[in-house]
Amino acid sequence: MTDPTSANPTNAYTVPSVSITTARTGASAKANELGMRPMQERAYAKRGEQYLLIKSPPASGKSRALMFIALDKLHHQGLRQAIIVVPERSIGGSFADEPLSRYGFDWDWQVAPQWNLCNAPGIDEPRVAKSKVDAVRKFLGSTDLVLVCTHATFRFAVEALGIEAFDGRLLAIDEFHHVSSNRDNVLGSQLGSLIARDKVHIVAMTGSYFRGDSEAVLAPADEARFQTVTYTYYEQLNGYRWLKSLDIGYFFYTGRYVNAVAKVLNPTLKTIVHIPSVNSRESLQDKESEVNEIMGALGEWRGVDPVTGFHLVRTGEGRLLKVADLVDDSDLDRRSRVLAALKDPAQKNNRDHVDVIIALGMAKEGFDWIWCEHALTIGYRSSLTEIVQIIGRATRDAPNKERARFINLIAEPAADQSAVAEAVNDMLKAISASLLMEQVLAPRYEFTPKNQGAKDGFDYGPEGYKQGGHNIGVNKDTGQIHLEINGLTMPQSIEATRICQEDLNEVVTSFLQDKTVLERGLFDQENTVPEELTQLRMGKIVRERYPELTEADQEAVRQHAIAAMNITQQAKLALAESDASGSGAAQGNTSLLDGVRKFVNVRDLDIDLIDRINPFDAAYAVLAKTMDEKSLRQVQASIAAKNVTVPEDEARELAKRALLFKHERSRLPDINAADPWERRMAQGVAALTRYRAQAKAGQAKESISNG
Repeated sequence: MTDPTSANPTNAYTVPSVSITTARTGASAKANELGMRPMQERAYAKRGEQYLLIKSPPASGKSRALMFIALDKLHHQGLRQAIIVVPERSIGGSFADEPLSRYGFDWDWQVAPQWNLCNAPGIDEPRVAKSKVDAVRKFLGSTDLVLVCTHATFRFAVEALGIEAFDGRLLAIDEFHHVSSNRDNVLGSQLGSLIARDKVHIVAMTGSYFRGDSEAVLAPADEARFQTVTYTYYEQLNGYRWLKSLDIGYFFYTGRYVNAVAKVLNPTLKTIVHIPSVNSRESLQDKESEVNEIMGALGEWRGVDPVTGFHLVRTGEGRLLKVADLVDDSDLDRRSRVLAALKDPAQKNNRDHVDVIIALGMAKEGFDWIWCEHALTIGYRSSLTEIVQIIGRATRDAPNKERARFINLIAEPAADQSAVAEAVNDMLKAISASLLMEQVLAPRYEFTPKNQGAKDGFDYGPEGYKQGGHNIGVNKDTGQIHLEINGLTMPQSIEATRICQEDLNEVVTSFLQDKTVLERGLFDQENTVPEELTQLRMGKIVRERYPELTEADQEAVRQHAIAAMNITQQAKLALAESDASGSGAAQGNTSLLDGVRKFVNVRDLDIDLIDRINPFDAAYAVLAKTMDEKSLRQVQASIAAKNVTVPEDEARELAKRALLFKHERSRLPDINAADPWERRMAQGVAALTRYRAQAKAGQAKESISNG
């Protein structure tokens, strides 16, 4: 991971960004003797599990992995039927017939036309969905094997037919992050009931890596029943044949966003532009006019292709661009032509079929345009999951496509702007999304305490593993990095071990969605002790997320999560500093690894050292490059001016840390100490003393008044 600027050759503007550079091994596309790619083979190995969760990025082949698993369950495991459930009708095409036997598998995947309800007419609303529910009823009574429907159709069918009707069947839930354990989420509640009845098999698939965003997908007891297959973004991108780098950046603008689009939109790149919702702060309240201005930034409008419905735009260099407008819904006939042209299977491998797609609510998850090189999004999106899905549009591998990028345009807080707080919130959310994507794109870490020995499957370099040395092991098959950390607490329970291996990104997601963490970590660094973020805030998040764990296991999860985040950020910072000094950017799939080595080799990794690093140092370095200095200072002043008191729960946690300090040093923390963390612990002890005194005084006053 490095810190380049994504230059637009058509103008002088640059977008500071983070970048992952890959090895292009081609492994992602290599198939075994049954026609399975690596992710599919990994998932198929768990085909016997009753409850299976597949976490894998866009374009990794989740749909076909499900086909392999479903066919085995139908033919070898005694299940009667398979029902594939997708969030929207357009994604149903991913489960069309596939001649799998041609590639060595025992059976072909076939869906009878009448059972692909995503192709049936009618809207998925209660008043018009009766015919589709009737179709589900007929399917359940038939001898046919596979049905494909939307989440909505499935919900209505369960409500109408009852969960018992689905006994003995496989339910495959695509884009599983749409589900939530919230009682208002109908599909989530239905899945909970189906799991409680325990007479179905469930395969859940998601490419989001942080399911449900800030809300859990399933209740902890239900989630614990799922076996997880994880195929990381790093493995996927590293195994591509063509794509070798992915840049993720944000660009702050003032004024009208269409003027900023003109600065960063490169007409030579295959691009999807997502304009803001008409209800958002960035919107100009006239979506058709906004589309016209974006096309005007590309060149001169020259008409509409009568066959495809694409707009034709002549650039200043003389190229004729084909622009698909998915925003204008005033002419349904033209819109239908545009959608049909974009889905035309005969044009799937034609790079010149379309050049730019402008969308509002479409062209996100399930939209397959392998040639997309640039995803340009205006305004903050409602969820991190949505941003991952948008980025996924640009990360398909395609011949001669070497670089992909995602740029998020965010309105910059202005000194005379009345809604500064809203602007700051949007900015923080954009930065949060960028940081999380960096974590998602990084290899997975395997942490152990110091001098625990080499791990099988890891390469420690020419000299091998050294007892007492700065050992960094790399698993070339999975991209995992093994690091040793002094003082590291290891998980003891099976669940805590699973969290440390599988769910650290979800812990980091909760950390990055904490507004106080972002505000103080980014904009109030002078007054914020890093341990307040790494120990107190992360510790609180872990306790609230996993209350069933012991304190020791909660601390193990906290340490692993903050280590994963801080090491990734410090590796990025080390590379950025070496690039700035003129040593050149890191090359190949070793880019992040080189940054880790630069960070690790000058010191022993120690959990206390990691806890003393502000996780947002590297993000601030990027922010300072892209944001106007006056606005940056304004935001910093507004955050620092907030009355920063010690809340009672934080005071209690600081007091616990103070007791540990006393146990180690045989004295309590000194409020006048030079070390800021020691001072903060002492402040916490003093604050807790005040809270207790106030509570005691209140009880005494109440006792007197009652007496």
